[in-house]
Amino acid sequence: MMPLGGAMADGSEDPAVFSSSSLPADPRLLATVTNAYLGTRVYRDTLHVSGVYSGAAGDTHRADVPSPANVRMAMPGAGGLDETFALDTRTGTFSHELRATDFVATQQIYAHYSLVHLMVVSITIRRSAHATRPITIQLQTPFEPKSQDLDLKQGPDFQGACGGGPCPAVHMLWTPVPGALTLRGEERERRWQFLTAVAGSEEGAKGSYRRGLACAAAGSLHRRHARAWAALWRGCSVELAGPLRLRRALRGSLFYLLSSITPHPVLPPHGISPGGVANGARGEDYWGHVFWDQETWIFPNILLFYPKAARAMLEYRIHTLEGALHNAREQGYEGAKFPWESAATGREVCPEEIYGAQEIHVSGDVLLAFEQYYHSTQDQKLFREDGGWRLVCAVAQYWCSRMVWSEEEQCYHIRDVMPPDEHHCHVDNSAYTNAVAQRSLTFAADLARDLMFPVPEQWLRRARSIKVPFDAGKKYHPEYDGYSPGEPVKQADVVLLGFPLMHPMSPAVRRNDLEVYEPVTEPHGPAMTWSMFAVGWLELKEVQRAQALLNKCFSHITEPFKIWVENSDGSGAVNFLTGMGGFLQAILFGYTGFRITRSSLRFDPALPDDIHELNVTGVSYLGNKLRFSITREAMGIEVTESPRDPPAPPLEAVLAGSGQRLPLHKGQRISLPTAAGCIRRPSPGTS
Repeated sequence: MMPLGGAMADGSEDPAVFSSSSLPADPRLLATVTNAYLGTRVYRDTLHVSGVYSGAAGDTHRADVPSPANVRMAMPGAGGLDETFALDTRTGTFSHELRATDFVATQQIYAHYSLVHLMVVSITIRRSAHATRPITIQLQTPFEPKSQDLDLKQGPDFQGACGGGPCPAVHMLWTPVPGALTLRGEERERRWQFLTAVAGSEEGAKGSYRRGLACAAAGSLHRRHARAWAALWRGCSVELAGPLRLRRALRGSLFYLLSSITPHPVLPPHGISPGGVANGARGEDYWGHVFWDQETWIFPNILLFYPKAARAMLEYRIHTLEGALHNAREQGYEGAKFPWESAATGREVCPEEIYGAQEIHVSGDVLLAFEQYYHSTQDQKLFREDGGWRLVCAVAQYWCSRMVWSEEEQCYHIRDVMPPDEHHCHVDNSAYTNAVAQRSLTFAADLARDLMFPVPEQWLRRARSIKVPFDAGKKYHPEYDGYSPGEPVKQADVVLLGFPLMHPMSPAVRRNDLEVYEPVTEPHGPAMTWSMFAVGWLELKEVQRAQALLNKCFSHITEPFKIWVENSDGSGAVNFLTGMGGFLQAILFGYTGFRITRSSLRFDPALPDDIHELNVTGVSYLGNKLRFSITREAMGIEVTESPRDPPAPPLEAVLAGSGQRLPLHKGQRISLPTAAGCIRRPSPGTS
């Protein structure tokens, strides 16, 4: 594992460009180029299509689609060549450059961010002023239209064609790549562009291919892609004055998460898996399945900036609700039990039965994402018209049927589960599972009142009376019934009660939970764990202790392309979006203290000593966009966008200590001391 150093391999200090003179020895750590629909690891012979799986039940995995984009430049036998590989996160473009005294050859590989059905390889050769000889670049192109997962059939020639199997269909068109490219003696510069178009229908693939050809002919293909990325970054800026390695880690994590979404979704929702759309073949990176990782670790970061993209993640769960209903019936319960591992249908596809049977907290995690979305957008249409209310009811019904009444303790129990800590199974009353079930039922009841629907009494009764284990003597939350302090824990579990669940507890109990579980948590476990401990310590203003834990995340980040590995020894999933999501939450919800509540967006900043300023632009709340500038002494807040159709509600900032209210008007920055407060709609009767 290569640690993060000071400057990049080329000496640059640009935090947005990751470059090196060589590629990592482990091909798993090559950069990925993805959009919401297509993805590949560069120089890999397969690409993946969002939502396209192969195999049944526990063998379901992302289908390998042969990749015409697996092209690499070479000049065998040539001496004196300089070589650079770079990932530009500003434009979502991977490049390979060969430099000699008389020419520069540049290859670009990118998944087009606005024409999302296109994967592009572009090669440009430019000669030096004094050079006149022909220049030939060899292309390594080990492409074969074969796949172990798809029943591929050669289609009629449409500049080359490959069509695929029965359900779902995959249609692919590509530009054939020659074995070599030559810049003739009379040419100063020339560009070749090779397109791969993939879609679910023949017409869709042809249409995308034609649009790509037209843009290429007009010289606008990459410019259009770069413009889409620029617009995305304008609406989502996180800048901090602090260590370069932290800035790079922040930039890389945000880039890879944004590569998995579109701000204005035009595609059917397929969910986000821990390794992203580029990974997930049979036996690797969790087969491309969707876990609680989507809702708990990735979703909050997306919601903060792009609620439309966050909505699409929720629509995936609505789309797979029938599978969740089936899962509950199969286990003898009512309502909807979302699978531990989900693919195209929402039925359980986990290869190991115990997780699907026992790690049931995922249903509550799904509903928590719906709650966060509703409180930050007030989008009732999702629930009234688009299936959200049916899902909320089904999850509430599942929790009610999953609980049993304990006469002895006079409360409801949830028995025989596996908590987030997967070192333990067949336990009763997991603190996290029961707390998230309680939150599901409370949200369902609150939403029913907002929508003016009747509230089932059993939701209220079970929410009031479910057991969340608590040791009154030691003043901490045991992980489950019978847990003894000191027992090893795999990953963040009880600490999640404080965030994201915001389960009611005193600062002393919060501290005790952190103190009890930090020393017994597996030191080389999943990457997202230490981020959550860091958030807890930031809540308690123990900023240096928080930073020491957040620094543990850097052992999961590999060079040169900032690919995250699940475990610090390099094992597990790669391009681990889950770890990136946890890390980003430590910045976006830890340093800022942001909390989405029923009535406000709370803030309570805490910056470590080596962070001098944090600027977060594009925070979305109730239709408005906000900019926050935070130092240890002062903070500024400004509404940067406030749509007129429909008009967004006016907002105010309220300081927790003094109760002072400061109206927020578009384009007018307010300044206030760095302290706790909230953003909210003005209360009725106030001005």
